[in-house]
Amino acid sequence: MAAKTTTATEVEIFGAVYHVRGDKNPEYLRELAEVVDGKMRDISQQVTTIDTAKIAILAALNVTDELFQCRKQQEGDRVEIKEKVTELTGRLEETLQK
Repeated sequence: MAAKTTTATEVEIFGAVYHVRGDKNPEYLRELAEVVDGKMRDISQQVTTIDTAKIAILAALNVTDELFQCRKQQEGDRVEIKEKVTELTGRLEETLQK
């Protein structure tokens, strides 16, 4: 089994520079950092605190909420697709039996 190659990618989040190591494409890591940076900047404009850790926690909660909402939507979509496939399979079986 081949070992994954990790690279360090420099990203900036909320004014701080981080060297992120990972096996993902550096552009992908930068895109992730941009999302986190944007969330933190949005939140910093809505709260009175200047505590970066608190802003980061609020950003993490916001991103997690978005993730959970997407998962919930996907599960609903899966159920809907499964019902449609069942319906179409039944109709196909009826047609083939004629």
